[in-house]
Amino acid sequence: MRGIGAGPRLVCKTSGCSGQEAMVGSIPTTPLHRIHFSSSYFHKKMHHIILGTAGHIDHGKSALVKALTGIDPDRLKEEKERGITIDLGFAYLKYPDGLTVGIVDVPGHERLVRNMLAGAGGIDIVLFVIAADEGVMPQSVEHLNICNLLKIKSGIVVITKCDLVDKEWLELVRDDVRKFLKNSFLENSEIINVSTVTMENIDLLKEKIKQESLKVSPKSKKGIFRLPIDRVFTLKGFGTVVTGTVFSGKVSPGEEVDILPCKIRTKIRGLHCHGQGVIEAYAGQRVAINLQGVDRDLLKRGDTVVSIDKFTPAYQIDAKVTLLSHVKNLKSRDIVHFHIGTSEKTARIILYGRNELKPGETCYCQFRLNEPVIAMSGDRFIIRRVSPVDTIGGGEILDPSSYKISHRRSINELTFLDNGTLTEKIALRIKRASITGIKLSSLEGWINADIPDILLSVNELRSKKLVYQYDDIIFHSEAVKIFQDLITKKLKEYHKNNPIKPGIPKEELRNYLKVDVKIFNNLLSSINNINIEKDIVRLSNFKPLLNKSDENNKELILRILDKTGTEPPNTEEMSKILNIEQKYILNLLKLMEKEGLVIKISNSIYVKTDSYQKGLENLRNFFREKHFITVKEFKDIFPTNRKCAIHFLEYFDSIKITKRVGDTRHLIN
Repeated sequence: MRGIGAGPRLVCKTSGCSGQEAMVGSIPTTPLHRIHFSSSYFHKKMHHIILGTAGHIDHGKSALVKALTGIDPDRLKEEKERGITIDLGFAYLKYPDGLTVGIVDVPGHERLVRNMLAGAGGIDIVLFVIAADEGVMPQSVEHLNICNLLKIKSGIVVITKCDLVDKEWLELVRDDVRKFLKNSFLENSEIINVSTVTMENIDLLKEKIKQESLKVSPKSKKGIFRLPIDRVFTLKGFGTVVTGTVFSGKVSPGEEVDILPCKIRTKIRGLHCHGQGVIEAYAGQRVAINLQGVDRDLLKRGDTVVSIDKFTPAYQIDAKVTLLSHVKNLKSRDIVHFHIGTSEKTARIILYGRNELKPGETCYCQFRLNEPVIAMSGDRFIIRRVSPVDTIGGGEILDPSSYKISHRRSINELTFLDNGTLTEKIALRIKRASITGIKLSSLEGWINADIPDILLSVNELRSKKLVYQYDDIIFHSEAVKIFQDLITKKLKEYHKNNPIKPGIPKEELRNYLKVDVKIFNNLLSSINNINIEKDIVRLSNFKPLLNKSDENNKELILRILDKTGTEPPNTEEMSKILNIEQKYILNLLKLMEKEGLVIKISNSIYVKTDSYQKGLENLRNFFREKHFITVKEFKDIFPTNRKCAIHFLEYFDSIKITKRVGDTRHLIN
């Protein structure tokens, strides 16, 4: 299933589905290599809308979809045998002007609401179905609650099976339905009577769907690509295919994608949308994706296909939750079923500022999940009780995070994330990252917003000097100040405890803060009151303090080095000569090196500066007569012993005075 020039063509035959095509709904039997990719298809302005059904079991949702589209959304053998919808079904309705309405048909049985929820995400319009012969039923209520909680804004109410009742009964049902819809988003929606047997008002309903669809603003392509998977299957000769509704962004064949939270990286072999191969899939479309080299058994409903390196699976989610008005109280630390996108997980809910949430109330909370999910700030979710299993509430995600342990947030912060502007929310998220900072790509995967708007907010914060950016890492100004204060504090402590040391090794300082090398170096360079010399860091105003004993030992070391010239003892030998700890001698030598009294040749060999200069002058004089020098010749003219000669020559190689060629050295500088 590939776009133009994307490789082998795909005949969409899905195994295990009674011979039906099953890419996106019921797909025509035309092989992709016979589908005509006309230029008008790709250049005409296309308008894609997702319509979802809702309503009680056996109220005629699937029959209505078939009457509207000619496609039977019940694809499973068991569904046809039992005459009920068990899993999600898919179809589409095309209009001549380019409008395409993808239809997600959901099961109505109370035990299958979890399947219904998997298809409810991404719906633009709901087709709310109530049968004339039964009227409002339990799943009518639950499905309406779910639609309200998901903030679906548009819908059409359809009374089906009108051929089974008389006019008087139908009017009573309509009155009852109108009362039922009061105070919901469907309160002012038109109610259309239909029959899939006589086809009464089917054309009228098609027109109404078109009118409502044209009112829906097209989803932006400027977000990050995200497609929650609702189906996974294989096609012989082509491998694994996943389907779902594109929540945001766009994608094309050949692009790399991540599948999370299972952490699989793959490429898109091809895309299919409503009976046609396409060269781009974007927000608002129902799409089938042919994945490259992925085992079908590694994927499942609830996984999400996303742009690479943008998302971190969330184990802990801060949110705003509302409890339905007719349910029992919800206690803090209760276990609930947590539904987002096509995913369902078990979570413990922690209520902020209270121990119990009463019916109809709203509060901030935290969900601690048993397994991670892919979520963004701004996403909607549904919660259901564990026993008995019924929908009890839902709300909006404020902050998804990768924490696996308890990490509570202040109510003030959550209020800010709830009511703040995009720029304010981004500033708070960057601030929360503290001294580790946050990658710009991770910020883009944190909040459900268009990437240009996110970049605009970051630039606004940078211009106000509220955040700083080093490469792709962003830090809040307060985090930079925290880093600077921690470094200063650590250096003061170190200098106090190590008065003769020139400073602290940079790596030791980094390990103290447990910060990535790149981040550490960038932030360290922003501090004005420190000096960095090679790998040693010190406060600018620090000067080593030597007591009388230190001064005496320093003089003893200089005498030894002056006496031994270019044949100095190593630090271990010097420790034995002076009967002083080797580590202490090293600290004094480093200080003496800083003062210019000695030259460090290797980790254990130091030579007095004037002895070194005389030896170096001898070496340069030798090279005026000869182009290369052997180790034996070096020993004689430097002069030094063989053990020291090797160290001196390696030192000269390292500072680019000489270059080793076989067993000889040549002068470079």
